Amino acid sequence: MKTLSTLTAIAALSFAGAAHAQFALGDRYEDNDGDLIADIPEDESELIDPDTLIFAYTPVEDPAVYAEVWQGFLDHMSEVTGKEVQFFPVQSNAAQIEAMRAGRLHVAGFNTGSNPLAVACAGFRPFAMMAAEDGSFGYEMEIITYPDSGIEEVADLQGETLAFTSETSNSGFKAPSAILQAEFDMTAGEDFETTFSGAHDSSILGVANQDYIAASIANSVKARMIEREVISEDQIEVVYQSQTFPTTGYGTVYNLTPELQDSIREAFFSFEWEGTALAEEFGKNGEDQFIEISFEEDWAVIRTIDEANGVSYDCN
Repeated sequence: MKTLSTLTAIAALSFAGAAHAQFALGDRYEDNDGDLIADIPEDESELIDPDTLIFAYTPVEDPAVYAEVWQGFLDHMSEVTGKEVQFFPVQSNAAQIEAMRAGRLHVAGFNTGSNPLAVACAGFRPFAMMAAEDGSFGYEMEIITYPDSGIEEVADLQGETLAFTSETSNSGFKAPSAILQAEFDMTAGEDFETTFSGAHDSSILGVANQDYIAASIANSVKARMIEREVISEDQIEVVYQSQTFPTTGYGTVYNLTPELQDSIREAFFSFEWEGTALAEEFGKNGEDQFIEISFEEDWAVIRTIDEANGVSYDCN
């Protein structure tokens, strides 16, 4: 297994002359304090205070499993906010962003790669992330294969097909695209072919069942699937692992009333994890609390990857 610094790889790609895209919010949002997220509107007529809050977790293969995992937390949010809270299963990152942009989604967890797009195009205001007891957080991007596939190192992907998840995913597309080009001089469509599975667990299952010869995935998802015995550890081999990235960011849409946004924040940081379904599921990754995050600081490396990949935030 090889490991390298993603920042080094991205720097190399940048100097190689890749197209750049400057992060900026869509025209419908303002950022007067310069923290890179949409300000809460000062005009009260632009604020919303729904009777029912809609919550969505990042897309997964089986949303019903996560509806049960999140229910205890959503009950807690309901108690703190005085609102009904409903779990909304989403099928793709694009659908999740569009739901918030259209006003149908109020509270959400957006995965690492789609977080900047949600901030820029949907008025997402992230403020929390799951972390371990000592405050550490994050996951690594891995390129995986199955035993005896013939893929023993990254160079062996030459002429093969690599499964990505979606174009908005950091570890499922953005980071590996940048790293493969910068560190290994390998470009999709030229040195290897690609396919898209739609979700990390779909890619992992695809490799475990030998439907995909290789895939780029988030190892936190892999760890939970192994723990749940969806796959076994001996079905997967890791040929590459990245540095640690921030994980799913949680927050609200920008135009909820300030009081409601404050009470939603309170719900996240006052939630007692011990003995809950949330702790059972995410404790498999060593996560057992919500911590405060800064999009400006904690997502800087992800915005750098987006720059290297020439990602566009044109969402008007």
